[in-house]
Amino acid sequence: MTTAKVVFFPLDRQLGVKERNWSERIIREAAWLSGKSGSYEEAEEVLRRIGKIEMDDSTIWRHVKKRGEILREAEEKRKEKAMALPQAGERPRQPSPGADGMGVGIDGAMVNIRQEGWKEFKVGAVYEIEERPNRDPITGEWAHVACAVNNSYVAYLGDAQGFGPLIWSEARARGWEDARDTQTIGDGALWIWTLADEYFPLSVRTLDWYHGSEYLHNAARLLFPTAASATTRWFNHAETLLFQGQAETIADSISDKIEANPALANDELSAAITYFQHNHKRMQYMAFREDGFPIGSGMVESAAKQFKARFTGPGMRWSRQGLQRLIPIRSAVLSHSFDALCDSVFISPLN
Repeated sequence: MTTAKVVFFPLDRQLGVKERNWSERIIREAAWLSGKSGSYEEAEEVLRRIGKIEMDDSTIWRHVKKRGEILREAEEKRKEKAMALPQAGERPRQPSPGADGMGVGIDGAMVNIRQEGWKEFKVGAVYEIEERPNRDPITGEWAHVACAVNNSYVAYLGDAQGFGPLIWSEARARGWEDARDTQTIGDGALWIWTLADEYFPLSVRTLDWYHGSEYLHNAARLLFPTAASATTRWFNHAETLLFQGQAETIADSISDKIEANPALANDELSAAITYFQHNHKRMQYMAFREDGFPIGSGMVESAAKQFKARFTGPGMRWSRQGLQRLIPIRSAVLSHSFDALCDSVFISPLN
């Protein structure tokens, strides 16, 4: 393994840098770069070119291994503390004057684990809800619509049972119990709604508009395989129904067309019928909009892509432990809370 070297500059002496004896500040910046950049090699290059610090990628990895494990242990303690207290669903929420609306977005993504293959990691975004000028996802026009702001993120390599306490602890730390209105948003994955029932039972459930619209577009294509104009007409009408909260009417329409022409029947259309029937309560988009809730899950889908950008680069495969140690660093970097987290864990006792 290459020995770490230091190029000395006057600032090094001020920071306490000695050969193979890195200052706390430089170790922290190396860990931050590991969570921010696309690889340990990129972190090494930035330290060398910008900071004039010759810390090789294997040395950076060793510090991430140590720091990441400590942060992961702190995360587990926070989860245990949150789970030891009454959950939001165990008592009626008392409205807090002045509290803003809050939400959680939940998604999943895949990562390549050595000797295991591709495994799903869970991603959560906790956000505040605020009306801002934004492009309306329905009309494409600019309007004041409910948006997710001040997002923070968590991720977990494992099943929903392990992820639940993590996303709940983050929501609780952000003031979930004091929010006037709350929302859980995601795609149609059953595990998301099972988790919401357990940890966020009083929140408004919202199925992401774009996922619903994709199902609708695919159904239109399958119902009218040779008539583009008919596809467009049916889709536009059905999209209006979808926004109005009439998902069951859409399911009935698909069923009627299959009944009239059995040759159209296939697994994809059957899945679409089931999708709209089972999720209709989560697809009340006009009502959600009027009540001041976002209807798109971009806040968490964007986060999943940012986690994937770090974890699924060309040729990347991870040991399970190695990824678990990097995840809390990446989460803190994306949440803009890395320094505050390090201060609480490495300087002051964990609350």
